[in-house]
Amino acid sequence: MPLATTRRAGLVDQVIEQMRGAITTGEWPVGQRIPPEPELVTALGVGRNTVREAVRALSHAGLLEVRQGDGTFVRATSEISGAVRRMCGTELKEVLQVRRTLEMEGARLAAKHRTDAELARLTELLHKRDAAMESEQWAEVIEHDTAFHVLLVQCSHNTLLAELYQGLTEAVKASVAASVDTSQPGQDQVSHTGLLHAVRDGDQEKAAIEAGGFFEELIEKFC
Repeated sequence: MPLATTRRAGLVDQVIEQMRGAITTGEWPVGQRIPPEPELVTALGVGRNTVREAVRALSHAGLLEVRQGDGTFVRATSEISGAVRRMCGTELKEVLQVRRTLEMEGARLAAKHRTDAELARLTELLHKRDAAMESEQWAEVIEHDTAFHVLLVQCSHNTLLAELYQGLTEAVKASVAASVDTSQPGQDQVSHTGLLHAVRDGDQEKAAIEAGGFFEELIEKFC
């Protein structure tokens, strides 16, 4: 872990930035336990209290999760994703509402601006998602469904919208996982075929309606 020894001024802020960098670059992946406190103290050249304050700040921001007796784990790669991800489960409805707002506009713009290559990739991801549903490979369903939604918003070619949604990737994936009904066969899961066809046909209004519609279905079913 190539963390630089900090300067004396603003030690806590410097440690926070270095640890955040290890998280956002993927050096410390989501779900992985970070190095133990003594190792961080040595690597950073600071005291235990400084490390503890930095961990506490990043935990409050939602990037880290302290598990008593087990260590500290990476929870999310950004403050936005961390804040939203904390709502998953008990606040799944709010996560889905945020996604609905962003994806309705993303779908509308995607219907206008998507490229043929992007449409081909969307089609491929949806095919993989649906095939995984039919075979009840739920981990693959979650991966492909998440990738489909992230790419859909990227197809809007609105840089700010795409970056905002990208920052919510962990929250999106968590809400996908929470809303996949493993007790139901694949054909009874929420379909994205109408949305894909609307984007393919350049029908902006229908794309937005389709995006909003399946979120309403999920909210009614799971919330």
